[in-house]
Amino acid sequence: MTNPINQLIDTYISAWNEPEPDRRRALVGEAFTTEATYLDPMMSGAGADAIAAMIGAAQQQLPGHRFVLAGAPDAHHGRVRFTWHLEPAEGGAVVAVGHDFGTVSADGRLRTVVGFLEQPEAPAAA
Repeated sequence: MTNPINQLIDTYISAWNEPEPDRRRALVGEAFTTEATYLDPMMSGAGADAIAAMIGAAQQQLPGHRFVLAGAPDAHHGRVRFTWHLEPAEGGAVVAVGHDFGTVSADGRLRTVVGFLEQPEAPAAA
């Protein structure tokens, strides 16, 4: 049996990685409520259409990169938190780490997401 929170966050990450605008908007609609909000230190969006457009703009600023879920989401009482990495699509070192916190609506979609960004830890010197 599939865990609904894991599936929700997988869809969320897929939306961030989807280059085709109509498919990205469909994924955002699966992951977010119509009136959802997204906020991180660099961008924000209110409503599924604005969030899909915001993701598209982020992709234009980060060509050749992808978002990868770093471990399983943690959820309880309608809240979820998870960590992701931004890395080159061709492989290589992580360029950013994000910690997202969200609220989940009664229908199982995200109502709010607040993201925090950090630089990845530098590899230890040999």
